[in-house]
Amino acid sequence: MILLTVLFLCIISTYSASVKGHTTGPSLNNDKLYKFAYSAEVYVDRTKASLQKSAGYRISSGVDVNLLWRNPENDDDQLIKVTIRDVQVENVNERPAAKNIFKGKSTVKIIGKEYLEALQRPIVLELVRGKVKNFYSYQNEPVFTQNIKRGLASLFQLQLHSGAAREVDISGKCNTTYHVRQDQVTKIKDLESCEIEKQGFTSHNRILDVNTKATSATIYVLEDSFFKSIKAEENYVWLLNSRRKTGAKIVSKQRLELKSVQAGPGLIAGKQVASVIKTLDSSYITVPLVAEPVQSECKKCPSLSEHWQSIREQMYPEKLSKAEAARSFLSFIKNIRKATKEEILQIIRNEKKELLPQIVDAVTFAQTPASLEAVLEFLDFKDASTSTLQERFLYACGFASHPSEMLLKSLTAKFKGDIANEEIRETLVIVMGALIRKLCDREGCKLPAVVEAKRMILNRLEKAKKDDNVRMYLLALKNALLPEAIPVLLKYAESEEGPISNLAATALQRYDPSFLTKEVKKTMNRIYHQNRKVHEKTVRTTAAAIILNSNPSYMEVKNILLSIGELPLEMNKYMLSMVQDIINFEMPASKTVRQVLKDMRAHNYDRFSKTGSSSAYSGYITRGPDVSSTYSLDILYSGSGILRRSNLNIHIFDRNAELHASQVVIEAQGLESIIAATPDEGEENLDSFAGMSAILFDVQLRPVTFFEGYGDLMSKMLSATGDPISVVKGLILLTDYSQEIQLQSGPRASAEFLGGLAIDISGGMEFSLWYRESKTNVKNRIAVFLSGNTEVDSFFIKTGMETTLEVETALDFVSTVQFSQYPFLVCMQMDRVESPFRRYVTKYESLPSGRRYTARRAKAELLAGNEYPLHQENSNMCRKVFDTKSDSSSNWF
Repeated sequence: MILLTVLFLCIISTYSASVKGHTTGPSLNNDKLYKFAYSAEVYVDRTKASLQKSAGYRISSGVDVNLLWRNPENDDDQLIKVTIRDVQVENVNERPAAKNIFKGKSTVKIIGKEYLEALQRPIVLELVRGKVKNFYSYQNEPVFTQNIKRGLASLFQLQLHSGAAREVDISGKCNTTYHVRQDQVTKIKDLESCEIEKQGFTSHNRILDVNTKATSATIYVLEDSFFKSIKAEENYVWLLNSRRKTGAKIVSKQRLELKSVQAGPGLIAGKQVASVIKTLDSSYITVPLVAEPVQSECKKCPSLSEHWQSIREQMYPEKLSKAEAARSFLSFIKNIRKATKEEILQIIRNEKKELLPQIVDAVTFAQTPASLEAVLEFLDFKDASTSTLQERFLYACGFASHPSEMLLKSLTAKFKGDIANEEIRETLVIVMGALIRKLCDREGCKLPAVVEAKRMILNRLEKAKKDDNVRMYLLALKNALLPEAIPVLLKYAESEEGPISNLAATALQRYDPSFLTKEVKKTMNRIYHQNRKVHEKTVRTTAAAIILNSNPSYMEVKNILLSIGELPLEMNKYMLSMVQDIINFEMPASKTVRQVLKDMRAHNYDRFSKTGSSSAYSGYITRGPDVSSTYSLDILYSGSGILRRSNLNIHIFDRNAELHASQVVIEAQGLESIIAATPDEGEENLDSFAGMSAILFDVQLRPVTFFEGYGDLMSKMLSATGDPISVVKGLILLTDYSQEIQLQSGPRASAEFLGGLAIDISGGMEFSLWYRESKTNVKNRIAVFLSGNTEVDSFFIKTGMETTLEVETALDFVSTVQFSQYPFLVCMQMDRVESPFRRYVTKYESLPSGRRYTARRAKAELLAGNEYPLHQENSNMCRKVFDTKSDSSSNWF
C-alpha cells in the first residue's frame, strides 16, 4: 500500500512539471527575431467571376516579431512586439501599364508620409494562452492605420486544442471554432455572430431584399511552437433575391509567412506588464482590438443643389415612365441621405410646382431624421391647396422600406391635428395602418408609437357613426393586419350592408391563413350560405374565397359545391369558375376539391353546366429559378349583364416569401335601373356607385370613386371623355439595402443596393346605353432601375463594382361587355408590350489624386411582348365580340 502511494505521488509530480512547462498557445523563443512576409489582398467582382479579372489591390510588407517579456509565473503570458516595414501597394492582378493606377507612384505618394510612418510604428500584444488580452499602440494614431494593425494582430490569436470559443478580434466578439490536427490548426469564424457596431438597413419584404452570405477561415501551420505560415480568407457575397444572377462579392485574403529566424533583442526584466510597457515606451496605451469605424469624406462630390440641377430634366411628370427617371430618383435619394435639413428645404422651397411631387417622393424615401423634419416643416396639412404633395408624401411613407417609430409618431400627431382635406385625412390613417404592420413585422409592436396608433384606430372605429369614417378605419386595419382586429372585422363583415361589409371581408382575405381561426371560418360560412341574413354577391364570393384558401374541410368544400345551382345566375358561373381554377392551378385546396367531386351529388351535369359570363382564372406571368409571378383575374357580373366587380391581382413569390405586387379592383353597383333591369337578391337597395381600389406592394391605397349616386352618374355619362383616371403615379423605392462590413485585414467595405420604380396606374370605365356595352380599362406603365455598388474604401484607394439593371414595360387589361343579349358577351384582354432590358457592370479602382481605372461591360436585349391567353372560353367569347363589332361597322350605312 505504501509503495502504491509513493508511485502515485511520483506520477502526479511528473505530470505537474510537464503542465508547468507547457503552453496552451503559440510561444516565441527568447532572444530571437522572427521575420515574416505579409500581404493583404482585396478582390471585388461578380459572384461567380474568376478572381484573376477582379478589381482590387494588394498591400505587402515585411513584419518583424520578437518576444519582449514572459511572465515568470506563467509561461502562457507573453508580450510580443510586432513591426510592419517595407510597405508596398500594387494591383492585385497583373495589368498593363496604361491600366495600372499605381504606375510611377511610390508608396509614400500613395499612402502619404504621415500615414506610412504611423503604419510602420510597432505595436505590442499581450498573449495569454494564445489569445490577445491587450493591444498596445500609440494615442491619436489615424484610424485607418490602426485598423490595419488590428487586422494583423488578430492573426496572432490562436488556441491549440479543438473546440468552440467566443473571441474578440478586429471583427468584434465572434463565435469561433477550432480544428486541430498535428501542426495545423483551422479556425472558422462565424461572421454573422460578431457583436460590433453595425450600420445599415434592409428592405421590408424579403423578395425585394438582398441575401447575404459571409464566411471566414484561417489556416495556421506551426513549427517549433510558433507560426510557420498563416493564411486567412474572408468571403462576402450579396445576391438579389428577385434575380440571383445579379450580385457581388468581396474576397479579403491575408498571408503571413515565416522567412527567417535571427538573433534578436533580449527580454525586458519585470514582473508586471504595466512596468514592462512603461520601460519600453511610455507613449503606449491600451487600445481596443475591435475595429473603429472610419468616416470617409468626399472632397469633390457635388452639393445636393448641384446634383439636383444635373438630374432635374429627368423628373418632369411626362418622363416618369422612363428608366432614366428611376435612375435619377435613386441618385437623388443617395445625396439627400447625406444632406442637412436646411439643404433639403432650400431645394423644396425654390422649385416649380410640377417638380415638387417628385422631390417630395425622394425626400420622404430618404428616411433620415433630417429629411423627415424638412418635409414635415414644408407641408402644411391645414392648406388644402397642397393636397397633391401631402398625398405623395403619405404614400411614400406607406411604401417606406425601413420606417422608423418617429415617422409613425409624426403621422399620428398630424392625424390628431387639423387637416383641411378629408381625402388626405383618410389617406393618412390608411398609411398609418401600413406603418403599424411594417414595424410589427420587425418586432416593433410594443413600441410606444405603435401601441398608441393601434389603440387610436380601434377606439375611433368603435365610436364611428358615419359610413365614411367607418370605411376609413377599416381601410387602416386592412393595411395593419392586426390579430386583435379580426373580431372587429368579423362583426362588420356579417352585420353591415353593402360597401362596409365587403370592405371588412376583403380585409380578412388579406390575413395569412394561420390567423383564420374556426370562428372566422364559421362566420364566413354563415355569410356565404346566408344563414342569418341576405348578403350581396361580392361579400358572399369573398367569404367563399376565404374558406377555400384557408385549409377547408371536406364538408366546407362540399357545402359550397352543393350550393352551386341555387345561387343567382352569374354567381353560379363565378363559383364554378373559382372551383375549376383551384383545380387547374393546383392551389392548396385542390386535393380536397377533387375528393368532393367524386361524390355525384356535388359533381353532376346539372350543376356544372350553368351558363353565364362571370369567371375566375389564374396563370403565370413568369416562372424562373429565383422568383415567379402569377396573375389572377376574376370578373363578377350582375344578372342584368352589368359589371359588378373586376379584380386583377399580381403576386410575386419565391420558396420562402410572397409579395402582393398589385391589385386593381373596379366595382360597380346599383346600375340596373339605367337599363330597367331587376337587381339581384340582396342588392335591391344599393345606391348607384362605381369606383376603383388598388393595392400596391402590399399597401392598400385610398380608393378612387368614378361616380356616386344616380345624379352624379348621369352627369359623368354626359360629360365623359373616356380618359382614364389616375390611381397612382409617382416614384417608389423598392429595394433599399445598405450594409457596412469590417474586413479582417483592416479596411471597411460597404454594399448598397437601391431599386427604384417609376409607375403610372390608371383605370377607366366606359358605359354606352346606345350600344348596350361597357368597357373597363386598367393601364400599368412601369420603369424599373436597380443599382448595386459594392466598395472597399482603404482611405488611400477605393475599389469596387457597380451593377445596374433597367427595364421599361407596360401591362394593359381591358374588359369589354356587350349586354344586348343573354348570356351577354364578355371579352377580357391582358397584354404586355415589348420591353427593353439593359444591364451594365462597371469595376473600378481610384486614388484620391483622381487617377482611375474602369472596366465596363454592357448587355441589352428586347424582352418579347405577350398576350396572356387566359382561358379558352374567354378566347371564344372575344372572337364573338370582335365579329359583332365588325358586323355593326360594316352595316353602318
